[in-house]
Parts: sequence; C-alpha cells; structure tokens
Amino acid sequence: MKKATVQTALMTGVAMASMATTSAMAAGNSQLTLASAAPQEVQQKFNQWLGGEQVEGRMERCYGIALAGENDCRAGAGTSCEGTSTVDFQGNAWTFTPKGTCSYILTPEGEASLQPLDRNTA
Repeated sequence: MKKATVQTALMTGVAMASMATTSAMAAGNSQLTLASAAPQEVQQKFNQWLGGEQVEGRMERCYGIALAGENDCRAGAGTSCEGTSTVDFQGNAWTFTPKGTCSYILTPEGEASLQPLDRNTA
C-alpha cells in the first residue's frame, strides 16, 4: 500500500513540475492589452499567447484577467477550479500566462496581478 502512495506522490510531483515548464493553458482574450513599457520579449510572448499560439517555457499564475468561466483555476471560496469564475476579470481567479507577462497585462478593470486581487469577486 505504501508503494502505491509513494508512486502516486511521485507522479503528482512530475505532473506539477511539467505544468510549470510547458506551454500556457488558456489563451488570453481580446480585451487584454499590454503596457507600453513592456520589453520586446514580453510583447512577443504576450502576442503569441493572445493569438492562441503555443508558448514554450515557464508559466505564472496571473490574477484578474480571465473572462467569466474561462479561468485556469482558483476562483474563490466554494469553487473547484478551472472554468469556475463567475464574472469577467474576477480578481481571485487566475489564468496561466507566459512567465514575465503578467506584470504588464492591463484589463478594462485595471492591472493584472501575480497575487489575488480584491475586485469583481463573486
């Protein structure tokens, strides 16, 4: 029984590690823009991601950018995960973005954040 538990833990760890280095899950939406001060590399990654292209490399959780029902995970107390946000740009729901882009993303509701935001929470 212990062997199965160790194997399960190892497989979970491998899966989570691969999530941190693979391409972004959900693409952005057309209401997102990028701050003009964003470096060229960030602009390129953002445009690829926004266009639905596969972006290789590490990802980061970016809060407050998903449209309702289009978050990758976390949408407040009582929610399960993916697709559970109830309003656009919900501050406590996140979407994976290419690493380094979140700090430059702007929404109609304000800036994106690497931490949960206290806006549009359900």
